[in-house]
Amino acid sequence: MSLPILKGARDWPSVLLAHAGEGELSDLAAAESAGAWRAYRTAVSELTPDAVISMVSESGLRGRGGAGYPTGSKWRDCADQPGTLRYVVANGFEADPGAQIDRLLMERDPHAVIEGVAIAAWAVRAASAIVAVASSAVDAAERLRTAIEEAEERGYIGPQPAETGRPLLIEVHEVSGSFVVGEETVLLRALENRRAQPDQRPPHPSRVGLWGKPTVVNNVKTLAAVPWIVNHGAGAYASLGTADAPGTTLVQLGGAVRKPGVVEVPLGASIGEILDGPGGFVRGALKAVLVGGPSGGFLPPDLLDTPLTYAALRDVGALGGSGTLLALDESACIVDVATLMTRYLNDSACGKTIPCRIGTRRLAELGASFCSGHSRPADVGLLTDLAADVRGAALCGLEADASNPLLSGMRYFAPEFEAHISRGECPAGVCQPIRVAGAVPS
Repeated sequence: MSLPILKGARDWPSVLLAHAGEGELSDLAAAESAGAWRAYRTAVSELTPDAVISMVSESGLRGRGGAGYPTGSKWRDCADQPGTLRYVVANGFEADPGAQIDRLLMERDPHAVIEGVAIAAWAVRAASAIVAVASSAVDAAERLRTAIEEAEERGYIGPQPAETGRPLLIEVHEVSGSFVVGEETVLLRALENRRAQPDQRPPHPSRVGLWGKPTVVNNVKTLAAVPWIVNHGAGAYASLGTADAPGTTLVQLGGAVRKPGVVEVPLGASIGEILDGPGGFVRGALKAVLVGGPSGGFLPPDLLDTPLTYAALRDVGALGGSGTLLALDESACIVDVATLMTRYLNDSACGKTIPCRIGTRRLAELGASFCSGHSRPADVGLLTDLAADVRGAALCGLEADASNPLLSGMRYFAPEFEAHISRGECPAGVCQPIRVAGAVPS
């Protein structure tokens, strides 16, 4: 069962979850009564493919998978490639094992996702599209397939759709794999039944993608926003959020919050606003917030005014990532949690490059030495240098961001790291066999 949808602030707009809160809109009749497929009919009857791409570009929509690349630019690049065979891939794999944002969207409003895929296919002139989901997301896959079947019966898509006469076949593919499969070139390899490893870029998938053909790869949240843009106009969407990061996104609240769940927020809202609104702290004072999932960064309470935008998060050592906010109270040890995240990233690494195969492992080993009391003072400098080397030589986002948890932890929680490294103490009393700060040896 997916997480509950939380109510945001009264003045926060709703784009992605505008209808999902009204029930599970897997039934086409219910979805159409809520406005589904109206944007697609408008796009194919009143707008040219180029006009759709221009509208998406003018809206300022950026990828919601974590990288924040301008969606219109990606579509334009794909559409401009020679040849007639192109693909659209909706990335619903959701690599972060603790995140359920994409799954919730696909389960609660599958027609929004499929309609967004169909509009993207119309814009780039693609006849085939794939929605990739994790093999564990059984309900999401089933509801997406039902939505596709109903859309075909209604004549929106299919081999000979009545709406356009242009074939559009959309399939759902279940994909197995680790965290790295969420990266777009790795996902394409997985869909081709090849080894799940990243490819060198350029060329980008918009030029050389699935089966070597131009391919648009967008997160399902990105595509689900497209129907709203077509219905309301590029200007209306651009007016939401901030100038450099328009629109809304979905955020999952977890950890030390009273009400865990998923909430839709305008980009530019501060982390503190998001947590104080629908979340609400529990178990005493807030100690830190892990922003962005396993490869995200730890932020202290005095940075809760950081706005949820791509640039602002990068500036403070975090990232949008999976869209999760994990609140930690005083019972958590930042050194321990950062090491856990780093070890997970190392276990998920594909090992294609030396920084991936060896660098991420050494990062995890250094974190483990901090927790066990076997570190040396020089290890701090070693970690900093190693992190720079891994990031500088990274082939994919997993490598580039693998050092974020430890680096952000040392940046904002230096006394806690110092206690572990120099004095062999864990102030939170979590790490073993390291001793608790202030404890009297037996």
